[in-house]
Amino acid sequence: MGNSPEMKLAVVGATGMVGSVLLKLLEERNFPIKELIPVASQTSVGRELLFRGKLHKIISLEDAVRAKPDIAIFSAGGETSLEWAPKFAEVGTTVIDNSSAWRMDPTKKLIIPEINAHILTKEDKIIANPNCSSIQLVMALAPLHKAYKMKRVVVSTYQSVSGTGVKAVQQLENEIAGQRGEMAYPYPIHKNALPHCDSFEENGYTKEEMKLAREPQKILDDRTFSVSATAVRIPTAGGHSEAVNVEFREDFNLRDVRRILHATPGVTLQDNPETNTYPMPIYANNKDDVFVGRIRRDETQPNTMNLWVVSDNLRKGAATNTIQIAEYLMNHGLV
Repeated sequence: MGNSPEMKLAVVGATGMVGSVLLKLLEERNFPIKELIPVASQTSVGRELLFRGKLHKIISLEDAVRAKPDIAIFSAGGETSLEWAPKFAEVGTTVIDNSSAWRMDPTKKLIIPEINAHILTKEDKIIANPNCSSIQLVMALAPLHKAYKMKRVVVSTYQSVSGTGVKAVQQLENEIAGQRGEMAYPYPIHKNALPHCDSFEENGYTKEEMKLAREPQKILDDRTFSVSATAVRIPTAGGHSEAVNVEFREDFNLRDVRRILHATPGVTLQDNPETNTYPMPIYANNKDDVFVGRIRRDETQPNTMNLWVVSDNLRKGAATNTIQIAEYLMNHGLV
């Protein structure tokens, strides 16, 4: 569509948890839309949803492909993305995919706009959005890696139930209310912590942990550092937190570290123990930045620090990042 100021935009998975946040953010950010094409599963086709004061009819994937949108944002799971993203790409649509389907495909780019959007071209018809936990980790570490060169990262996550989806949020709400209901997890989540995010792989790590190990290297196009992760699901409704221990090849001054993070677009520094100022999910809720605090030197080994990183997983971890990719494509004439 060249440099036309308005988009024909499809949202695949429009009725899901991330899809609803996407629609809300498209309104908030005043994204230039000529035509919105909401897409969902067959059970939702024909229903209507409200966007910018108008009702829009939900259509099928087949009809959406025929409509040839300029951009299609996918938030409908990996299987849907693997089957349908290429069909959209074939008709000239640029797909931005929120699932894990294409992230580690060597022919697809894995994008955090503040870090590596400059590698995108018009030829990129399927673009992968990183895992929510990877996005907030890399947002915090990328500027420090540039300054001090990371060697090894050990990260433990404290992830909200919203990362699993509507069913998990409902499980937590049911358990708080003392009601029986459908279980998203193999155990109760209320008053509990599950060291089990996604399914287990043969090496004993979960898929979520391996995403954290692999995705940062691809985003930063750098295999000189390693990431070891433990991912834990906790009974919070929204917002992921990460305890990060990072060893650098070069030494650092904590004052410089705070200055670098404070100057990083998309990062908010919250780091003052004297006033109990530190990032929390309750504060990150409905915000787009990644919040960093509890910055301190690891006194057990050289060139190593600890950080606490928090972000709204449905916004910057999913919806905001995909819309930022779409904005970059539009602003640079890549669609």
